[in-house]
Amino acid sequence: MSTAFLSELEERFLRYVQIDTTADPTSPTSPSTQIQYDLLNLLADELQEIGAQEITLTDYGALLATIPATVETTAPTIALLAHVDTAPQFSGTNVKPIVHRGYDGQEIVLPDDPSQVLSPAALPYLAQKVGDDIVTASGTTLLGADDKAGVAIIMAAARHLLQHRELPHGPLRIGFTPDEEIGRGVHANLPGDLQATFAYTLDGAHRGEIVYETFSADGAKVNVKGVSIHPGWAKDKLVNAAHLAAKIVDTLPQATLTPETTAGRQGFLHIVGMGGSAAEMNIDIILRDFEREGLAAQGELLQKVCAAVQAGEPRAQITCTITPQYRNMRYWLEDDMRPVELARAACRQAGVEPFSVPIRGGTDGSRLTELGVPTPNVFTGMQEIHGPLEWVSLQDMAAATEVCIQLVQLWAAAGSGDASASHGPESPAATGSAVDWTDAI
Repeated sequence: MSTAFLSELEERFLRYVQIDTTADPTSPTSPSTQIQYDLLNLLADELQEIGAQEITLTDYGALLATIPATVETTAPTIALLAHVDTAPQFSGTNVKPIVHRGYDGQEIVLPDDPSQVLSPAALPYLAQKVGDDIVTASGTTLLGADDKAGVAIIMAAARHLLQHRELPHGPLRIGFTPDEEIGRGVHANLPGDLQATFAYTLDGAHRGEIVYETFSADGAKVNVKGVSIHPGWAKDKLVNAAHLAAKIVDTLPQATLTPETTAGRQGFLHIVGMGGSAAEMNIDIILRDFEREGLAAQGELLQKVCAAVQAGEPRAQITCTITPQYRNMRYWLEDDMRPVELARAACRQAGVEPFSVPIRGGTDGSRLTELGVPTPNVFTGMQEIHGPLEWVSLQDMAAATEVCIQLVQLWAAAGSGDASASHGPESPAATGSAVDWTDAI
């Protein structure tokens, strides 16, 4: 069935990515940018057109709606979520999407900047997509598949369910959120407003990827105040904050604890911003690790480095403030793996082989899970995100749409006590066999 969604997904996705929704980490508002409403308001109109109910745009910029149940079931209400904002690290203005139909396996040169080339030799997943319809931007902007691919998938699935009321499913909530890319996608009111017991973010990558393990994350702000004086009279008086900030950065273990030197389950400290003057400097740092202990150790290391530099120059004032951001969703999901198991079963029903790996990042699902709504992450096909080489396969998006449609039906069957009837033969719910899901990580 998934090929039936291709034209709709293309039409929706190309429309959505041309709307600039870049988030702004310096803004105190929610959403952080008013332009995110351009897409949110459009989606509200489209939800109305397809017949969704209880359409609400909250005062913090989350768009929520309901797809009513078609059968009576004791299954819990579930939700499908995607974020509308794009990352501020690269331009999302004037995106010009290009569909490369029936990809031929050769390099894709992006026309507005021919130095930007998608090479199957460098991108193994692209090499697997011969024959697919590949969507890119033109070379000077990101594409916005993160996460407008998820938005298009959810809208296509919602329309299909509303048009095919013969498909048995329980109540389904739809959610489109702002500001995920700057770590503010889950407002404190969202879990209550969502009114779902379990949820899924459509914000993953490779086909079949079902994520239930993410980084845990903290943010750190280091402030360095020096002693400012005219450089002509600075002898034995000036304390240069820029020099001290540079010393802090240089003292951190750059060879073993940065994003560019780590992989797999290794955590990192990442300098994401640094600015100021000789009088005062600020350093913004993100801390990432899969385990609480590793994250705490990174914070202790950063504090010790700041304390050592402070001790070497007592005339300066150095502060280091560490703020929790989100935690590994595995801490909660491993206590109840039903959302993951059913997502895997839905993949198999859709002809997709599921797999799970820990992702070196986080989603809105990380925070939602921590706040009491267990929320694994489902694939969309997005690749090379946050830069000009971002791309997505429409066929991957179609497969994800089919997975969503199967998933809501599986939840209804589980609630009626007939889950085995809807599971494929490889599903543990069908065989009753015990599975150690950690083996898949």
